[in-house]
Amino acid sequence: MTQSEFTRIRQLIYQRAGISLHEGKHAMVFSRLTRRLKETGHTSFSEYLNFLESGAGQAEFEQFTNALTTNLTAFFREEHHFHALHDALSKWTGPLRLWCCAASTGEEPYSLAMVIAETLGVRAQARIVATDIDTQVLATARSGVYPVNPRGLSAQRMHQFFLKGVRGNEGRMRVKPDLARMIEFRPFNLISGTWPRGEPFDMIFCRNVMIYFDERTQREVLRNLHGQMKPGGLLFVGHSENFTDATDLFRLRGKTIYERV
Repeated sequence: MTQSEFTRIRQLIYQRAGISLHEGKHAMVFSRLTRRLKETGHTSFSEYLNFLESGAGQAEFEQFTNALTTNLTAFFREEHHFHALHDALSKWTGPLRLWCCAASTGEEPYSLAMVIAETLGVRAQARIVATDIDTQVLATARSGVYPVNPRGLSAQRMHQFFLKGVRGNEGRMRVKPDLARMIEFRPFNLISGTWPRGEPFDMIFCRNVMIYFDERTQREVLRNLHGQMKPGGLLFVGHSENFTDATDLFRLRGKTIYERV
């Protein structure tokens, strides 16, 4: 992969998903896109990129984006957020709307649903909208099937919220229907020019997403998130993300937790 090909890839993924790839990602991009070349039968990166930018390659753009999206997740990752969620819900009355912006393979939204079930009950008036740009990981999330004893999940929660597989499904587990019913999975691109305008959210989890965006894109996404939230709503972000310079939109409430202004 030549430098000019890498530059084209960087431009395309930035335009498509807002992801800002730095020079150190050359090897990662090469490894992930080599598989797409093999799948599509192209013999060079230039040939593949020409195909992508042609009318015939529009369907492949989804696979291109999926290949370059990082999906590092686990149940109850950054656990302090779930303690904060429990504390907020312990005083909650009425319906709850929560958005998980980077659902990945589902561990995060199911973790949120478990805390809601533990605090408000499994039949609470709670709705989680779980989105991701990567359609492949969303398919895994919708299935709700995981290996038994995953990292971050206690034995007690596994017993309470999952069904163990038997015979051909031994070694795997599935989310129980009562928990799964809280969550609606759907694809969404955070740099899309068209954001849905439904009921505003009480809380948004947008964790470890902004680190892939440049400052201009971060600001635009924060502005759109602000527009999706109720006044005083809580925004949970990743451990290395800091938005104290966006005080017109959010004010810091706790460790990587912001309140909508």
